Amino acid sequence: MTASVVRGAIAVSLLAFALAAAPARADTDEVARLQQQLAALEQRMAELERRLARAEARSDRPEPASVPRRSFEDVLVDTAVLGVAVTGAERIEEARIQEAPEPEPIRFGGALRFNHFFREDVKDSRTRRGDSGFNLFRLNVDGEIRDIILSAEYRYTPDMDVLRHGWIGYRFDDDSMFKLGIHRVPFGLLPFASHNFWDGVPFYAGFADNHDIGVAYERRDGPWDFNLAFYKNEELGSAGTLARYAPDVVREGEQQNEEINRFNARVAYTLGRETGCEHEFGISGQRADLFNATTSSRGSHWAAAGHLDSRCGRWNVQLQGVRYVYDPDNPEGVSNDMVRLGAFGTSFDLAARGKLAVANVAYNFDLTGRWLDQLVCYNNYSRLFKDVGGGRDSELNTVGCGVGAGPLFAYVDLIFARNMLFFGDGSMVDSDDDRWRGRFNINLGYYW
Repeated sequence: MTASVVRGAIAVSLLAFALAAAPARADTDEVARLQQQLAALEQRMAELERRLARAEARSDRPEPASVPRRSFEDVLVDTAVLGVAVTGAERIEEARIQEAPEPEPIRFGGALRFNHFFREDVKDSRTRRGDSGFNLFRLNVDGEIRDIILSAEYRYTPDMDVLRHGWIGYRFDDDSMFKLGIHRVPFGLLPFASHNFWDGVPFYAGFADNHDIGVAYERRDGPWDFNLAFYKNEELGSAGTLARYAPDVVREGEQQNEEINRFNARVAYTLGRETGCEHEFGISGQRADLFNATTSSRGSHWAAAGHLDSRCGRWNVQLQGVRYVYDPDNPEGVSNDMVRLGAFGTSFDLAARGKLAVANVAYNFDLTGRWLDQLVCYNNYSRLFKDVGGGRDSELNTVGCGVGAGPLFAYVDLIFARNMLFFGDGSMVDSDDDRWRGRFNINLGYYW
């Protein structure tokens, strides 16, 4: 029981005693005043007990009791939490809001990040011994008042400034939630299908950490998790805009398609819940229309995924398989074997039909030193198997560690890619680049 509930109980007891002990000749108005105070305190106690019950219900979510809370940024999703081997302070804003022990007023947070990288496949980068620069300034606004939740994040980078997410929600008495606005699409591994800074192939294909505008319902019932969502279109309401946080189908050049009216459903079941070894099995599906602005007709899109998120002690193993199909209705002369995606201020093509595989492992070290409070090392592998286009599969493998000290958090990654976007001549459609290319990357951020 919280301290506020205890204080309320004591106050109610004292008032009740005072009423009982009042002499019969006591002033009627005074007795009425005391009765009103008693009723008000009883109402306050009921409210506090309701909040306490909600907090206790949320505490059912798996988290080792021995893990201390971080003092910076109110980190309520610790890197030692089962199922979150590492996300860093960079990636916890939504989870923080949903798992706060009590509703809090509106609060602000953010991050300032810098990047250093060395590309072995770029001669100038080798000659300069790498490059450094500003990476991101981020502002977060989060809070909950009377069960109405707000969460928003705005990002400024050298290439763009964009709203990553922004939604309002309502929390029901059973702790389920309704969301309206720009929020993360419930598909596959959540909250992320990777542990590193560079992410994996599913992110660049638009099937991980993607945010669109729509409505969603989330519910947890014992070991079951349910997510239902509907998205009218991509998050910006402008399919020709390339400055966006995560890849979406965009209209550019001869490719004039956009994704509309998408339905998402996700169901997950956790074996061994509330034990030291949990295994989440889940399936996801989505179905949408592809509107073509040239032909004014609609094609279709669907995708399905199955995943395993195993959390045993300090180990986290993630496995996922995705099958997707885009069937655009393009005009004659425009290939149906690809769709154009846009993000980060640029565009690129994706094979219209394919499969995705993810195999990640991470270990969260138990630190006792005075300088570091987080150290998680990982190896993340992902691959795109192309059913069309004739190109070699796209592969991405990252080995590295996330290191935290107070408000500072750094990703130190060694990234290898073959025939992958942003590495040499790699492409997610038809390139046949069979050379593994490397990149060393350090991302350092201050989070508050």
